[in-house]
Amino acid sequence: MSPSREELWEGLKGPLDLLILGGGATGAGVLWEATLRGLRAALVEAGDFGMGTSSRSTKLLHGGVRYLELAFKEGNPKQLRLVREALRERKVVMALAPHLARPLTLLTPLFRPLEVPYYWVGLKLYDLLAGARRLAPSRYASPKEVRVLFPDLPPTLGGILYGDGQFADHRLNLALILSALSRKAVALNYAEAAGFLLREGRVRGAVVKDRLTGKEVEVWAQAVVNATGPQADRVRRLLDPHLPPLLTPSSGAHLVLDYPLKAGLLLPRTRDGRVLFLLPWQGRALLGTTDLPAEARACPLPREEEVAYLLEEIRPYLGDLSDRVLAAWAGLRPLVGKGETKRLVRDHLIVEEKGLYTLTGGKWTTFRLMALDLVERLAKDLSLHLPPSPSQRTPLLGAGPRPFLPVPEEVAAHLYGHYGTLAGEVVALGDRPLLPGLPYLEGEVVYAVREELAQRPLDVLARRLGLALLDRKKAEEALPRVVDLMAPLLGWDEPTREALLSEARRALPALC
Repeated sequence: MSPSREELWEGLKGPLDLLILGGGATGAGVLWEATLRGLRAALVEAGDFGMGTSSRSTKLLHGGVRYLELAFKEGNPKQLRLVREALRERKVVMALAPHLARPLTLLTPLFRPLEVPYYWVGLKLYDLLAGARRLAPSRYASPKEVRVLFPDLPPTLGGILYGDGQFADHRLNLALILSALSRKAVALNYAEAAGFLLREGRVRGAVVKDRLTGKEVEVWAQAVVNATGPQADRVRRLLDPHLPPLLTPSSGAHLVLDYPLKAGLLLPRTRDGRVLFLLPWQGRALLGTTDLPAEARACPLPREEEVAYLLEEIRPYLGDLSDRVLAAWAGLRPLVGKGETKRLVRDHLIVEEKGLYTLTGGKWTTFRLMALDLVERLAKDLSLHLPPSPSQRTPLLGAGPRPFLPVPEEVAAHLYGHYGTLAGEVVALGDRPLLPGLPYLEGEVVYAVREELAQRPLDVLARRLGLALLDRKKAEEALPRVVDLMAPLLGWDEPTREALLSEARRALPALC
């Protein structure tokens, strides 16, 4: 059983080796790596775990076909190194959380004769860079095979089928947090660093405020890590308002469409030079993404021009899909450096300033390498004698074979894909459907509160169940029942219940 919020709050009082600010993929990865290496680590997140970028990705574990193309077009070895590292980590993540990550077949359609050798060679190189951790080998698909997979596509010269990975980003983020908690780490959502604690001019902790109760505590540690993604520059400026920026944030919008797919679709040519993905996702299609300069806001909304761009780019291939949009959301990429966002390398950066270690940039697929680099840097700087990292071979909570569940197959598949071997614990808390016709159970809401630290309705709907990211209308329909189930567990009286219900309805478009 997960520790209570009160127990976790006491754990901040500590002594700690490491205090991590930010509960997205970067912070969660550092918490897991540090805990596995024997460090006493705590993480605080101003919102909910994974509330920002880390639950709003394209759901791909990949090296990046576009980055490979840029590596050769621009002669950029950094792009090539990133692709190679990410392709290898792709297989590692699948082994650590097989219930949350799996192989995915994608098709690149071919419309011009010169595209046939170009993309065939490019995707064969993609296979080669993956080495022994390659998934399915890429191959040519005939026009007839392409029509079977995508009957709405215009006539093609065939296509190239290749393998990549897909994962439930919000659940992997949470699995990292919960796995660290199971090994006595501390992690609190809705706990914000209000200012730094200095000793001899160097950062040695932070004043942490509980945003739910207003309580404050001084948290001291040997080192403090700024892993706040797009907010990293804002946090750095709590230390020194004159620090120059490290990041150029960019917005990536996605649409979820009522359009079932048999495979993923990669369209390598768009008007702004990005690739476009249309991916099968929980019985729907996920369409993305955009790449526009953006302000580092906590809760970004997809801009009208981003939604229009995605629908316009897919129209020549699959027709008008504007009446099939079920959900739309945007995430911010914390891109390191300055310049045109689509050309910036998705590499990570570690910067130390007066004892504050900022880890930023990177991509979801390489979260483990980012965390490993950070912990190794701390070990060197602080003269820590740590054992070798076991993170490459230590499964996360829920990893293992699918259990037998006394529920319909659609529900069983959904539960395993969210909770893995722990799915039976969820069913035991309530097997009534949350909504007719959907695989979600009322027991998932109870489990989210009791075992997964959910504090607000959208914590459950967006970042535990994932329904709000999949179908906004269905999430709004489920909202009153979610609040009813959460209220007795969290001690909400009727005025509080009504206030949180209204707040969640207003916040649903931005998912926070």
